[in-house]
Amino acid sequence: MPRILLIDDDTQLGPPLASYFQRFDLALVHAHTPSEGLEHLRRGGFDAAILDVMLPEMDGFELCRTIRKDSDIPIVMLTARGDVMDRVVGLELGADDYLPKPFEPRELVARVQTVLRRRPTVAAAASDVLAFEGLSIDPARRQVLRQGEAVDLTGTEFELLHLLAREAGRVLSRDDILNHLRGHEAELLTRAVDIVVSRLRKKLEPLDCIKTLRNAGYSLALRRAPAPRP
Repeated sequence: MPRILLIDDDTQLGPPLASYFQRFDLALVHAHTPSEGLEHLRRGGFDAAILDVMLPEMDGFELCRTIRKDSDIPIVMLTARGDVMDRVVGLELGADDYLPKPFEPRELVARVQTVLRRRPTVAAAASDVLAFEGLSIDPARRQVLRQGEAVDLTGTEFELLHLLAREAGRVLSRDDILNHLRGHEAELLTRAVDIVVSRLRKKLEPLDCIKTLRNAGYSLALRRAPAPRP
């Protein structure tokens, strides 16, 4: 059963939410402070984290930044009043999704299930590795090599790069990308795609991988690596 860590200082939120998550075969552990949550994460065994923005000790944005220094665990942020800037900042810091407060428990479960589906569950064949000049993407290991060196990507960054690589040369609109990453039911936030693309570009430097076509979308602009000789 996947284990989810909730970091929220509302002591009344955890027990009913844990009972609700249990109905969907998800085990929810509630930490009331960032320090307690970080200690849980250091011990390991969690498959995703839910962070509130308004927290003691440090806010959810600083907590997200701290987690991202050592972990690519999927993160869903609970943003105050659904403020767009809260969502944008969270995504810029490496969050995988966001949900404004107040929220419906079923929607939070759906968001968590979505980020969990991005994690690998079965090994892919070696032939599934996508190889380009200077870039290699291994879906089974969720590993990206840039000029032979491993690149640390968040779950959303990896999924976006993998999508562009599978459709190399094709221009994908922002809506195409959002529908793939979040599902057709999710609220579309065009800026979210631009943020993730910007993060990817920085991490993949000096390769110039992702091209922007004005008013159209993005495409991966790398040539396929030649097939190895038998």
